[in-house]
Amino acid sequence: MDTKILLENGTNELEVLEFVVDGNAYGINVAKIKEIIPYQAITPVPNSHPSIEGIFMPRDTMITAIDLKSCLQRGVSEAGGLFIITNFNKLDIAFHVDAVRGIHRVSWKSIIKPGSTVSSAEESISTGIVKLDNRLVIILDFEKIVTDINPETGLKISEIDEMGVRGRSNIPILIAEDSVLLNRLIVDSLKQAGYENLTHTANGQEAYNVILEAKRNGTLKETVQCIITDIEMPIMDGHRLTKLVKEDEETQNIPIIIFSSLVNDEMKRKGESLGANAQLSKPEIGNLVRVIDELVAQTN
Repeated sequence: MDTKILLENGTNELEVLEFVVDGNAYGINVAKIKEIIPYQAITPVPNSHPSIEGIFMPRDTMITAIDLKSCLQRGVSEAGGLFIITNFNKLDIAFHVDAVRGIHRVSWKSIIKPGSTVSSAEESISTGIVKLDNRLVIILDFEKIVTDINPETGLKISEIDEMGVRGRSNIPILIAEDSVLLNRLIVDSLKQAGYENLTHTANGQEAYNVILEAKRNGTLKETVQCIITDIEMPIMDGHRLTKLVKEDEETQNIPIIIFSSLVNDEMKRKGESLGANAQLSKPEIGNLVRVIDELVAQTN
């Protein structure tokens, strides 16, 4: 299946691949997908996490296969179905699913946070729900699935410790990140690195509202001198936020750092075309601090 569907930059839209596990519909951002292949024989890995089926080597690259049915606490998948091979956080991982239904173009505005409509197992690994053709499709948080299986793939908080003692800074930094856990980890890491004047928001729209209010009040410089944004967020994504900031004469000189699991070559080109000042993959929290140091030094 061809997953290379081109989207205009900064339109606040995404392509969602709908797939089926145990009779239920789920979704994944097409931007995370490298390819979809038929199930093939895998080699079990001794003493691995229960949701890891094993490893296999398509095209001379060793890939870990994860059983989504197991992650969703719905039992164990049998041989058959498909592998969705993904790339994010600089990792290639295959997710075992039963079938694929198709690709839908949707707006981030139409994606709502999960609530009582999903089970506790699904809610813990869901980023949102979108209604497609009168049915609800749960978009799964694949980064959290992988981090739960192997915590070492998450933010490298130890990189901040290795920086040693640093000075304090009151530079106002605005953060847009929809994951409650990652939002807290980013804030904690930046505070440990000396950045204490932080405003954190849950999506691009909330962050943009902070900017608009500061513009109205004439307090833009006191409110935000650097922006850190995820790409995938409900209501407004990071690319749309970047586009809005960089097209406004009052805000275009505020440095924007895209900090996302989706920083691959294609996404980097999109971010560059929108005016992002830097783009980093999510595990690189130490690099994030170094880039903030450089950018705020240039603008102050």
